[in-house]
Amino acid sequence: MTITRTLRTTAATLTLAGVTALGFASQPLLARDQTSVAEVLGAAPTTAPATQDVNPAMWIVRDKDTTIYLFGTVHVLRPGLNWLKDDIKAAFDGSDELVLEVTEPEDPSIMPTILSKMATNPAGTTLRSLLDAPVLAKYESALGTLKIPAASLDGYKPWFAAVTLTTVPLLMQGYDPNSGAEKVLSNAAKAQAKPVGQLETIEQQLGIFNSLATKEQIAFLDVTLDGVPEVTTQIDTMVDAWGKGDLTRLDTLLNEGFESYPGLYDALLTDRNTNWANWIKTRMEQPGTVFIAVGAAHLVGKDSVQAILEKQGITSTRISK
Repeated sequence: MTITRTLRTTAATLTLAGVTALGFASQPLLARDQTSVAEVLGAAPTTAPATQDVNPAMWIVRDKDTTIYLFGTVHVLRPGLNWLKDDIKAAFDGSDELVLEVTEPEDPSIMPTILSKMATNPAGTTLRSLLDAPVLAKYESALGTLKIPAASLDGYKPWFAAVTLTTVPLLMQGYDPNSGAEKVLSNAAKAQAKPVGQLETIEQQLGIFNSLATKEQIAFLDVTLDGVPEVTTQIDTMVDAWGKGDLTRLDTLLNEGFESYPGLYDALLTDRNTNWANWIKTRMEQPGTVFIAVGAAHLVGKDSVQAILEKQGITSTRISK
């Protein structure tokens, strides 16, 4: 896999579930444009998919009175994948609380407000006005392919357009935010009256992309545009490796060459993994059982959460095969 393909795949799988999955799909793409993502995609298929058993990886960290499970997720999945079973279900059911990267706001008006603050261009600046001719041509071609009105994303910053253009093809091919691992776990926690916590805030996650200079955001969009035709195939491959618990393959798909983008690599992976490992180390000082579910990219490779924990003298053991 080339570096640019790795960047596209990793960025697509690391972005916030509520953003990557366009959890605000019922809202207009822009307040000034009344086209919603749902309208762009058309009616959802009514045929129920066949169930497929898959077996993602999970780890355990424990001491005499604390147990923490680490489960790698995919934020958006096709319906029909059966993974909340066996060891994973037993671990989840036996946990006192669920902890995610970030929780969905209870108030649905919060997300559009945050996006308006962090993802929109200043008044008088349009996305297309920021793009040079070659990138603009690719951008408008991609919009046409995806049947997104040309002006729909003009009010947004380049990073958000990149996230959107990565996500819409997945939704068109049957990926569903309601089938994503976090959504499934959140629903299960609600059914069990299990508390749900978060490691980050929405503002922190969006801030990773929003903090990129405009030039870097445009470069990210340019890379994304090159991959629009193949993004579903790339994510299909990644989901297959995830469902088989194939960590070596996942590491290659998600991390190979990504270090060539050190700022984004550190912001998306290393810095956050370090923060989460520190959170786990602190949480180990309290008794109880916690089920932590974060994107699978954070739990593979030399800079994974487990690798950082190991440097701190905390051992994690894989318990699902």
